[in-house]
Amino acid sequence: MSNLKTIGQKSRLASYEMARCFTNKKNSALKFMAENLKKAERFILENNNKDIEMARRKGMSGAILDRLKLDKKRIKAMSDGLLSIAALPDPVGEIETMIKRPNGLYIGKKRVPLGVIGIIYEARPNVTVDASALCLKSGNAVILRGGSEAINSNRALVKILKEGLKESDIPSEVIQLITDTKREKVKEMIKMREYIDVLIPRGGASLIKMVAENSLVPVIETGVGNCHIYVDDEVDLEMAEKIVINAKTSRPAVCNAAETLLVAEKVASLFLPKLLSEFEKMGVEIRGCSKVKKIFPVCKDAIEEDWYTEYLDYIISVKVVKDIDMAIEHINKYGTKHSETIVTSSYQKAQKFLEEVDAAAVYVNASTRFTDGFEFGLGAEIGISTQKLHARGPMGLKELTTYKYIIYGNGQIR
Repeated sequence: MSNLKTIGQKSRLASYEMARCFTNKKNSALKFMAENLKKAERFILENNNKDIEMARRKGMSGAILDRLKLDKKRIKAMSDGLLSIAALPDPVGEIETMIKRPNGLYIGKKRVPLGVIGIIYEARPNVTVDASALCLKSGNAVILRGGSEAINSNRALVKILKEGLKESDIPSEVIQLITDTKREKVKEMIKMREYIDVLIPRGGASLIKMVAENSLVPVIETGVGNCHIYVDDEVDLEMAEKIVINAKTSRPAVCNAAETLLVAEKVASLFLPKLLSEFEKMGVEIRGCSKVKKIFPVCKDAIEEDWYTEYLDYIISVKVVKDIDMAIEHINKYGTKHSETIVTSSYQKAQKFLEEVDAAAVYVNASTRFTDGFEFGLGAEIGISTQKLHARGPMGLKELTTYKYIIYGNGQIR
């Protein structure tokens, strides 16, 4: 029997125990985990440094190094995230209003865990903590398969999380890490329908595409974020500049960073010179359409592929569009249904954008960087779903549950 099948069997058994685990016990484990992370800061950083050095030797990009890196601030954020999840209401066991049928049956829906959740992700060790915590609180077992670039960090973090389980008398098999990072293991994992109830891939477009197209296990697609900002011709240009700079540069390696800027032609010559000069100072590579080239000649020529690309780097594609209709058409054609923003002072245009743009998160006058489980009040997220079934947008506790019908009778037959 392969190691993965053994992991799958243990996860399945652990999921049955988790399904009946009381909320206070789950919260206790999360609090122990949060405290243990802070206590083990040095141990975590030592292991993370091994991954960083390995990534540098392999010549990985600055964007990947940023996603991979842990520091005191990020460890504290992970610890705080655990406490936030502990403080959230537990969705498991919630019962929708019971209805009485004419035949006397009482029928209702009860929220229950999904069971065993498989997470396949790259580079970001914080996902190890967020995913484990959310699965634990929602009553699920989790199988983690992180990338080879973060293996030392992930091993260290899972070791600490398992200590929190032990202190709360919860089976250690509730959280399991696949330590073999060969690609063949992913191909084996996505066939484990007998043991895994749902797979959530988090990473680049190629990873998500491979899992979605080849998995025998149901998949929730997450993460690919070709996010747009449309600057309307009725707009506060100073506010628009702040939003665009934040959305592109505050952390370009994450999926909610802006990748394409669309600007109404009526304000393009006023808005773009100052903004693009600022981008140039910040080291952002600009790829513009022919109209942008006339306004800012030093930018590179954008090609068709650019409009589809999630750069995850200090690169932005820029296009001048006639109006909001052209902007919406562009977004719905090239976007990945993640996060889209309009900057406008027109209420009518804001409402039109909200209604017609097809995405998980649609903003008016705010940065796309807010598409995040913590920012949305979910405590953390296991991923940002870009599909429509069964979850969409940042996925918190409720999205990691399903329901079953419960029916009370007194002898009814049909």
